[in-house]
Amino acid sequence: MIRQAVVADIKEIQQIRHAVRENRLSDPWLVTDASVEDYITRRGRGWVFERDGRLAGFAIVDMQDHCVWALFVRPEYEQMGIGSQLLNQLTHWYFSQTQQDLWLSTSPGTRAYIFYQRQGWRETGIYGKGEAKFEMGFLDWNDHNHTPS
Repeated sequence: MIRQAVVADIKEIQQIRHAVRENRLSDPWLVTDASVEDYITRRGRGWVFERDGRLAGFAIVDMQDHCVWALFVRPEYEQMGIGSQLLNQLTHWYFSQTQQDLWLSTSPGTRAYIFYQRQGWRETGIYGKGEAKFEMGFLDWNDHNHTPS
């Protein structure tokens, strides 16, 4: 089940973020509880996927910078379609709010990199310290007929 993230979810969101195998934070203290709260309550919106009585994954969009700020799934729930469902929910909501392009970045050569390619995202260059930058425009999204689950 997907639902909108709330402040009470932050502890589990952080647990998921720190449990991932790829795209790990070099310094886990860089993403504080306060920053997650800011992104899910003021800067944008977040969603969580509940399964087996716990959070299996989450996604957060930043409306100020027009980017996917985070999308992560617990390792034991990978390859079950949870990431796709969260991304579809996020993009459906985002493009119901604006038609401005949405972007994200991820490490090249990772499963996430391949995931975004398969989801129809366009690689547009390099971001930051060597991450691949992907974009999704409103028309691209509409052509791929992304709908919330």
